[in-house]
Amino acid sequence: MEVLVVFLPLLAFLVAGSIALFGGPKAEPAAAGHGSHGHGHDDHGHAQIAHAHDDHSHHISHDELDHAHDDAHDDHHVVAGPPTVGDRVSQFVTAGAVIVSAILSWILFFDVAVHGNPRTIELMTWIQSGTLDVKWALRVDQLTAVMLIVVNTVSACVHVYSIGYMAEDPQKPRFMGYLSLFTFAMLMLVTADNLVQLFFGWEGVGLASYLLINFWYEKPSANAAAMKAFLVNRVGDFGFALGIFAIFVLTGSVQFDTIFAKAPTLTGETLHFLSWDFNGLTIACLLLFMGAMGKSAQLGLHTWLPDAMEGPTPVSALIHAATMVTAGVFMVCRLSPVFEYAPTALEVVTVVGGLTAFVAATIGFTQFDIKRVIAYSTMSQLGYMFFAAGVSAYGAAMFHLFTHAFFKALLFLGAGSVIHALHHEQDMRKMGGVWRKIPFTYAVMWIGNLALAGLPFFAGYYSKDMILEAAFASGSGVGRFAFALGIAAALLTAFYSWRLLFMTFHGTPRMDKEVYDHAHESPVVMLVPLAVLTLGALFAGVGFHEYFVGHDRAEFWGKAIMVLADHDAVEAAHHHTPGWVAIAPLVVGLIGIAMAYIGYIQMPRLPGKIAGTFRGIHQFLYNKWYFDELYDALFTRPAKALGYGLWKSGDGAVIDGVGPDGIAAATRDVAARASRLQSGYVYHYAFAMVIGVVLLVAWLSVFG
Repeated sequence: MEVLVVFLPLLAFLVAGSIALFGGPKAEPAAAGHGSHGHGHDDHGHAQIAHAHDDHSHHISHDELDHAHDDAHDDHHVVAGPPTVGDRVSQFVTAGAVIVSAILSWILFFDVAVHGNPRTIELMTWIQSGTLDVKWALRVDQLTAVMLIVVNTVSACVHVYSIGYMAEDPQKPRFMGYLSLFTFAMLMLVTADNLVQLFFGWEGVGLASYLLINFWYEKPSANAAAMKAFLVNRVGDFGFALGIFAIFVLTGSVQFDTIFAKAPTLTGETLHFLSWDFNGLTIACLLLFMGAMGKSAQLGLHTWLPDAMEGPTPVSALIHAATMVTAGVFMVCRLSPVFEYAPTALEVVTVVGGLTAFVAATIGFTQFDIKRVIAYSTMSQLGYMFFAAGVSAYGAAMFHLFTHAFFKALLFLGAGSVIHALHHEQDMRKMGGVWRKIPFTYAVMWIGNLALAGLPFFAGYYSKDMILEAAFASGSGVGRFAFALGIAAALLTAFYSWRLLFMTFHGTPRMDKEVYDHAHESPVVMLVPLAVLTLGALFAGVGFHEYFVGHDRAEFWGKAIMVLADHDAVEAAHHHTPGWVAIAPLVVGLIGIAMAYIGYIQMPRLPGKIAGTFRGIHQFLYNKWYFDELYDALFTRPAKALGYGLWKSGDGAVIDGVGPDGIAAATRDVAARASRLQSGYVYHYAFAMVIGVVLLVAWLSVFG
């Protein structure tokens, strides 16, 4: 069963990939083409904004108007004709394979996690070189079982949803194949029994992410976004690879059980590098966390995540909401027996997570692209997961990973349904007043937002509140710091999630009348996945609370997670948390919702006035704390200048100038000068012969 769960998506990828490459006729673009369908910005450009400025329910400042086109990304690409047989086969095979994997994953979850039957299935010997012995094995314990249902359930929903969402795209087999490839890579990551196999899955999801972000490769913005994601992740992955090397140096193994057994004995070990001595476990854990920062978009290596929204909306739901970006959280929890003996590294994880949660929330409430708002929400929620792991509340981190997967995928796919209804529009300033047109999407977006804001009885309430309580109960300075930032982020999260809801669905319509008149609910094939994810957003919290962070958590997690007795923040949260700590997230959540209601329903001109009054702060947050500009000044422009200089001065002037070009130029010059001797006059040649004779006689006279 375990082998089927992991390798069915790979088989589906091979089938869909073969169809994409060799499957006969492709769905041709419709005769009307790109322009007739109105995907370009010309159709939805200044005319709509002018319309919005004249007849709108939410005041838009001039600063916001200046940035209108920055956010109005084109989510679709080109319109195709009717699907071919190859299209249908690829959709059926990929969606069917992942649905079967999802069903088997739930069966495995109850067997492995609920009934306590973890196991490891060795498939083959992969690498044997000296002391390095790497087996290809499937480690299916409680931690893996949780990730299997997250990855496969969300992926199954995305596969089915994509059948409807990508109906107009001529490259359906390629898209479905990429989705299945990504799913397989993620499954390899979460079932890894050693660090090398985990790294294989880690890089596999990076490759699949690049392919999916750049799916519409004709768009320069998609090319740039994919390259940015790839390069930023290379920075994190370099640190991750060094962390694996450090672990191997310290333990002599990359196999998890061996590493975990030796970790307690390594607390005093040092690593010597360039005349410095470092605490071995601390530096190894920090390097591993560097990889997590890149993959999970933590502050500093986060800049790729919002740009990755250039891919189709199902990509955003699969990669950047529920699976790939949670790989870093999973890795830290998987290596909890190592991190527990590196308290300094855990403090760094806590601080970075808290700062990420807060900074992302401050950016999210100023954005207008519906997908970017949700993307920054993802980054913020990942920060919660990391500072939970940083205070040793690994169970709470995994619980939030679990609940977040459902309601965040629901929000992304719900946003896709809105985009689909509004002629591929993504700018919330050109939406509004459509809740009667798409009532089902409106209802599920309500549920997703309630779960995100952490209101009682919805999934986020149980997991996010436990994280905040554990951070406070940890008693450490960094834990209290993260708690304060988490409470501030909770206020902002509630505000921007309801801001999104009100701007998208309420008020006077701010789009062209034709777009409004043609707005319609998505097809059933897109609504069914939304319904499934809605069940997760409603019941994932209350249904699994006792297993993940309740009194049964020790039996549930078994040996998959290890927490030292004096680090057990979840236990402290259950018994040593003041009453106000438990209700604070709910209070700030309600305040945030009320603020959004006042600002975007009752007093719609208020946000524009506030933005104008605090213009500098608004610009700072709207421009994402200027991280992109900072990195451009520090890294991009100097690298380009260095490359240009090496090209012109090094390659052009030195290598080419002295090498091929120099030799060629010298040869031409000598040949040109020698050619002057070929004048064609006999007396010139006779004179040259006389000179030769004179020189010969002189030589013989001196040396002969």
